[in-house]
Amino acid sequence: MAIINILDHQTIDKIAAGEVVERPSSVVKELVENAIDAGADAVTVEIKDGGTSLIRVTDNGSGIEKTQVRNAFLRHATSKITSADDLTRLVSLGFRGEALASIAAVAMVEMISKTPQELTGIRYVVEGGIEKEEEEIGAPDGTTILVRSLFYNTPPRKKFLKQPQTEGSYVADLMEHLAMSNPGISFKYIMNGQTKFYTTGNHNLQEIIYRIYGKEIASELIPFQFNEESIKICGVLGKPVINRANRNYEIFYVNGRYIKSTLISKAIEEGYRAYLMQHKFPFCVLHFQIDTNRIDVNVHPTKMEVRIADEPRFYDTVKDAVYQALHATEMIPEVSLDDKAPQSKSSRDAVKESVPEPFESRRLNGYKTNIPVTQPVFNRVQETPVYHTAKDSVSVSYPTDNIVPEQKSSEVLAEKTIQNPTQMELFEDKILSEQARAKYELIGQLFDTYWLISYEDKLLIIDQHAAHEKVKYERFIRRFNEHDIVSQTINPPMIVTLSGREKNCYLDHAGDFKALGFTIEEFGGNDYAIRGIPLDLYGYEEKEFFHEILDELSAENVTGTPEGIRIRIASMACKAAVKGNMRMSRQEAEQLIDELLMLENPYHCPHGRPTIISMSKYEMEKKFKRVVT
Repeated sequence: MAIINILDHQTIDKIAAGEVVERPSSVVKELVENAIDAGADAVTVEIKDGGTSLIRVTDNGSGIEKTQVRNAFLRHATSKITSADDLTRLVSLGFRGEALASIAAVAMVEMISKTPQELTGIRYVVEGGIEKEEEEIGAPDGTTILVRSLFYNTPPRKKFLKQPQTEGSYVADLMEHLAMSNPGISFKYIMNGQTKFYTTGNHNLQEIIYRIYGKEIASELIPFQFNEESIKICGVLGKPVINRANRNYEIFYVNGRYIKSTLISKAIEEGYRAYLMQHKFPFCVLHFQIDTNRIDVNVHPTKMEVRIADEPRFYDTVKDAVYQALHATEMIPEVSLDDKAPQSKSSRDAVKESVPEPFESRRLNGYKTNIPVTQPVFNRVQETPVYHTAKDSVSVSYPTDNIVPEQKSSEVLAEKTIQNPTQMELFEDKILSEQARAKYELIGQLFDTYWLISYEDKLLIIDQHAAHEKVKYERFIRRFNEHDIVSQTINPPMIVTLSGREKNCYLDHAGDFKALGFTIEEFGGNDYAIRGIPLDLYGYEEKEFFHEILDELSAENVTGTPEGIRIRIASMACKAAVKGNMRMSRQEAEQLIDELLMLENPYHCPHGRPTIISMSKYEMEKKFKRVVT
C-alpha cells in the first residue's frame, strides 16, 4: 500500500519554482517587474553565460526595509495585495509573492537593499532556499539582486537550457519589450561585460523603436489613439509596407503588462485585413488600458495571458479602431531611386558610450535634460502613456511619481514631442480622390500592364490588374452582402460527386454558395448539378473553383459566413480582372481609375498588393543630378 508523504519545505519550493523560473529570462522578468513596481526610473540588468552563472538587477526604487527582507523571500508573501478582493483591481505587475522564493530555491541569491529613509542598507544571502548571511551594509538607495549558479541544485533543469548566447538573446528580447512598455524608465542591458542595450528614459517611444528596430521601421509608423469609457488604446501602427511573416512584431501591453493574446492579435489583423497580403502580419506597439474589473491577469504563472470580459465587443472595438486609423492615412508607397538601402541601427549592437548605473543620479540626470513639462492629463493609477495627436507630431506623456519633491508642485508630467513622417490627414485632399482626379494627366501604358499618370509633382503608376481586381472585389462583396450577385446559366449542367463530409459542408453553407451566384440542385445520391455560376466567373474553371471553396470551408469547420468566403470572393475578383500584359484602351483605363476613386480603400487589392505607387519629381531630379543632396 502506497504511503502518502508530506514533502519538506525545500522540496515544495523546488517544485513550485518550476512554474515560475523556466529559464534565466524568467528570473530577469520577475526581478525587473519588482523594480518597476518599486517606482524605479532606472534599471540595470547584467548577465553572464546566458544568465546561468550571474544575473544582476540593480534599480533606484524604494528599496525594502531591513525588517521586511526575510518576509520578501517567503512564499506567497507580497506587498502588492492583502486579500483576494485586490485581484480584481490590480495595478502592479507582480502580486503572487512567489518570485523571490522560487528563484532562491534554485539559485544562490544575494540582495542588497536600502530605503531613502534609512542611513544604511542590508545585505541578505540565501542559497537553495536556506538563509546563509544577513548584515548591515552601506549602499545607495534602491535594490540590487545577484542571482548566481542558476539551477545548481536541480541539474536536470539546467541540462535543458539552450546555449548561453541563445539564452542571452531571450533576455535581450525581454528587455526590449520592457523598454517599450516603460519609455519613462532608463534601462541598461549588459551581457558578458559589454553594454548591449540602453534607453534614456526620456519618454520617447519612437526613439526606443528606432534603437530596437532601426530607422526603416521608425519612419513608417502611424500614431494611434482610441478612447472609450472602459478601454483606452494608444501607441503606433506600422504602415503596411513594413509587414512581417509572423506575429512576433505584434506587441501589446494590457495595463502596463506585456502579454500574448490570440483575441487581440486577431482583432488587429482583421483591422489590417484590407491592407496586407495573405500570410503577412502587421507591426504594431499598442498599450491597452482596460478597467481592472473587466480583465483577469491571474490566469498563468508567467502572467503572459489575460482574460477579457465581453470578448466579442472588445474584438469589434479593436478591429474598428485599427481600421479607422489606417483608413485615415494615405497609403500610396513612394518609390525611391536611391541605390543604397537604408542603414539599420539595432539595439543589439554594443553601446560604445559609458552609460550610468541607477544609483549614479548626477550622471543619470544628465541624460534627461531639455524635456518640456506640462500639466497632468490623467490619474496616476493608469500606468499607460497618453498620446496627444496633432497635425504633424504626437506627444507622449507618462506619469512621473519619481520627480524630486521641489519639482512636484509645478512639474508633474514629462512630455516629449516626436516628429512623425509626413502623412496625409483625413480631411486633406488625397491623391486618390475625386477632387484630385481633375488634375490627373494620363500619359499612357507601360509594358501593357502599368498606367502612368502625372499628378502635380508626382508620377503615379497604377497596376491595372491589382486595380481592376480591387474594383471587382468590392463589387462582389457588395452584391454578396445584398444577395444580388448575378448568375450565368450553363447548359448542360456540371455534375459533381461529393463525399459524405463534403456533402455535409455544402448543406451547411448552401446559402453562401447561392449568395456567391451558384445555382445547385440535387441530382441523386451524393451527386449535385451545378446549373448556374457567378456571371463574372464564366469561363474560369468553374468546377475547380467550386471544389476550392468546398475544400476550404471543410478545413475551417465553421458556421456562418467565414473568412474563407471572402478569400474565395477575392479569388473570383482575381480571375475576372484584366491581367497584366493585356492592353487596355485609354477609355477603359479612364473608367477603371474613376471606379477606383469611388472605393473606401483604393490602395490595395484584396490580397494586399498595392494598386498604385508614386515617384516624386524630387527623386527623379536627384537621379538626373538636377539637385544635389
